[in-house]
Amino acid sequence: MCLILFGYHTDAQLPLIVAANRDEFHPRASAQADFWEDFPHVLAGRDLVAGGTWLGCTVQGRFAALTNFSSPTDPPAPKSRGLLVQDFLTGRDSAGDYAERIHGPDYAGFNLLLYDTEQMVYASNKGATQFLQPGFYGLSNAELGAPWPKCVQGAQDLAQMTRDQFTHSQLIARLRNSDIPADDALPVRGRPVEFERRVAPTFIVGDDYGTRASTALVVTPSAVSFVEQSYAPGGVANGMAEFSVSRQND
Repeated sequence: MCLILFGYHTDAQLPLIVAANRDEFHPRASAQADFWEDFPHVLAGRDLVAGGTWLGCTVQGRFAALTNFSSPTDPPAPKSRGLLVQDFLTGRDSAGDYAERIHGPDYAGFNLLLYDTEQMVYASNKGATQFLQPGFYGLSNAELGAPWPKCVQGAQDLAQMTRDQFTHSQLIARLRNSDIPADDALPVRGRPVEFERRVAPTFIVGDDYGTRASTALVVTPSAVSFVEQSYAPGGVANGMAEFSVSRQND
């Protein structure tokens, strides 16, 4: 039940700001965010099980991120969704061109954000591709625009926070909200209410499944800054990676 809050071209000096939580089973092997040896311009974590990554950026300011949107109609042996993020970050296609050539039926359900420094595209094999307008958004494990409390309130909070000076630490702190919405505000997906309560918070605490990492990414006209706070079972902070680099030309 990942969450991606982002502001896209809401200010000329702030073309992109992202605050995101990765929720995953704690035993699943992954590498903390770093520059990749095989693609030194890419900054991202890595899924060491299926390959690829869930969120990352480049020193040029490109960005991509993924959430799952699974359903009973998923293919029995799907390709890794994380490779969708990886291939965009390691390539040079525009966001629109890349989205157009994805063969959706090859993958389990996904939501994909693609930013090529000019346009932000939302792609999914559960709905139509959208070229997004400037604004603040929240995306989780349903379609973009789904009225889930952590998406709606998160986008509003991000807009409020960025009206003035803010820090990466403040973004990370906002992502630690473990409040559970009222039952009548929970998603209705045919699943037990106990399950929906467990995964509804922005920050999910659990011994087997929960928030594994919180990421704050800020892209300005001159720099890219990236902070990732990792978490162990029980929501215990266990490592932070921080990066700030000058933006480079393609």
